[in-house]
Amino acid sequence: MEKGELIEFRLQGERRLAVVDRPDGKKDWYVVDQGGQNHKIRPQRAEYTVPGGPYQAADIAPFLAEVEPYLDPGSLEVAWELLVEDNQSVNPAQLAQLLFSEQSPAQCYAAHLLLSEDRAFFKQKGDVYEPRSLAQVEEIRRQQAVEAQREQERLGFCERFQRALGGEKTEWTNTDRQRLESWERFVLFPEQSHRPAQDLLQSLGQAATPEATLRLLVTLGWWSAHENLFLRRSAYPRQFSSQVADVTQALLQAPPPDPDSNRLDLTHLKVYTIDDESTAEIDDGLSAETLPSGEIRYWIHIADPSRLVFPNDVLDLEARKRSTTLYLPTGMISMFPTELATGPMSLVQGQDCPALSFGVVLTESGAAADVQIAASRIRPTYRLSYDDVEEMLQLGIAGEPELKQLAEAAKRRERWRREQGAIFIQMPEAVIKVNAQEEISIQILESSTARQLVAEMMILAGEVAGRYCQEHQLPVPFRGQPQPDLPPEEELLLIPAGPPRSCAVRRCMPRSEVSVTPSRHASLGLDLYTQVTSPIRRYTDLLAHFQIKAHLRGENLPFSQDEMQNILYSVLLSSQEANAVERQTNRYWSLEYLRRQADQTWQGLMLRWLREDEGLGLILLEELGLELAHRFERPIAPGDRLVVQVSQADPRRDEIRFRELAAAAT
Repeated sequence: MEKGELIEFRLQGERRLAVVDRPDGKKDWYVVDQGGQNHKIRPQRAEYTVPGGPYQAADIAPFLAEVEPYLDPGSLEVAWELLVEDNQSVNPAQLAQLLFSEQSPAQCYAAHLLLSEDRAFFKQKGDVYEPRSLAQVEEIRRQQAVEAQREQERLGFCERFQRALGGEKTEWTNTDRQRLESWERFVLFPEQSHRPAQDLLQSLGQAATPEATLRLLVTLGWWSAHENLFLRRSAYPRQFSSQVADVTQALLQAPPPDPDSNRLDLTHLKVYTIDDESTAEIDDGLSAETLPSGEIRYWIHIADPSRLVFPNDVLDLEARKRSTTLYLPTGMISMFPTELATGPMSLVQGQDCPALSFGVVLTESGAAADVQIAASRIRPTYRLSYDDVEEMLQLGIAGEPELKQLAEAAKRRERWRREQGAIFIQMPEAVIKVNAQEEISIQILESSTARQLVAEMMILAGEVAGRYCQEHQLPVPFRGQPQPDLPPEEELLLIPAGPPRSCAVRRCMPRSEVSVTPSRHASLGLDLYTQVTSPIRRYTDLLAHFQIKAHLRGENLPFSQDEMQNILYSVLLSSQEANAVERQTNRYWSLEYLRRQADQTWQGLMLRWLREDEGLGLILLEELGLELAHRFERPIAPGDRLVVQVSQADPRRDEIRFRELAAAAT
């Protein structure tokens, strides 16, 4: 360096001109910028030395003003077009001569700025700049256009974000949705890396935490205040694909030929379909047929979705992925498209419907004797709720003797299963419903003759199907349950009867198992059992239908044992996840209900200890049928009653605490 030279260097990344003033030791120099500020630099930091001079700091401002008129980026493209054909390199002075026909210091510096700022036409190689090829320039321009578009989209998002934050209704673009979905993933899976999402939040002045982002998405109207995060975290599809929708419409308009053209005509039978009033997928019906011998054949008719769905087709694979219909307090998400599940797949009152029918004659003791299984055609006579059936049985309506026969058969079956070692656990079950206004209702599912009637008939169908599949070596999803190791009778009798004793028994029950190998189901008291009664709502039932119906037709089975086992592996994993979503969602809304009822007092019943050394027990809120943990500060035993009130509830954190108001009479 020499005193009086005008050099360019960078200060915190910004270009700056300065005049060399004096050395500082052997390696450093002081330079003075146009503001008169001194900077100590080494010569290597000088990126360009302006020709001419000597200069003074006062010369910098007029010099930059002289440079300004020459800074036209368009002129650089002209130079590139002239140089690219011969692949001729240039330095700033040569470019100044080419562009301006002169090489004044201002023109040379302008040429330097054009070349060093350029990202499209030239690339620096040592002290010269080589022209890029046409293909390279086109690719760079394409990338620059993409970046410009992205920046425009980002600015547009920021503008719409601010409007939405102010409460305005906002129409989000597709790229907006991608940004909002990145925030969704940040909330749902905070343990993963989400740097772009967090950077965007911070650039908008928002806290980059999962909790704050959840609140932000609600404020924006992107999520509801009670968005189901359990469902969103799961792999369960919330909507059907366009391909599934197209197949559905095609089936509704033109159903395929029935593979069971010789269905058994049972349209002469009176058929009762019995379910909750809100149930839309009607997949089972019951009949009682008096035979010429005076015996009664009990028919369990099961909806036949395999009339429309075939192994490994689009609908089958979609149902396999879902594994089950999801029943949430806010509504149902069907395993099949709703138009099919509640339409041609269901047993609709007054319409001819395809079914898979199980006919059974019971022995005096209640064992299944004469059994018949057939692809059938039925015409459901009545669409009844459990309350309807309960009332009809109590009134003993003379015109409906079949209903009484079915109820008596169900009692006979229950007695028989008890003799076979069945284990009956009676615990209150809460049904939580949330309407469109997010009003919550909780009802206890009362045990009744009508519910027991339907349950016993469905278990009977499962036993009959299991025996058929074992006899004919059909690989289906058999269900079993290992024999539990129950406490001795004298120990159980020490626990108060009712929910506390049932809770103690339930705690000992092993998990049920599903396998292509038959095994005993301990709690049902059956040596063989497979579920077949909900093929519209449960995929394993549909698998059994595929196998049984193919065998009835004398065709090859759709699935070998190995294929069935492989399918079951994935289906059971999906089903476990779906069950977890149902369980977690029900708990969320139960805690939200209790949060809203913070002033209410509840009758509680101590069920059992969870961690007695910590005073943590399980209580039952008897009016609601909800089982929740509670920490006791006093001596208490299973079966004791108490009165509690919510002291703290946070459904999002899955937290609830009670304060005990008074001990109730035991």
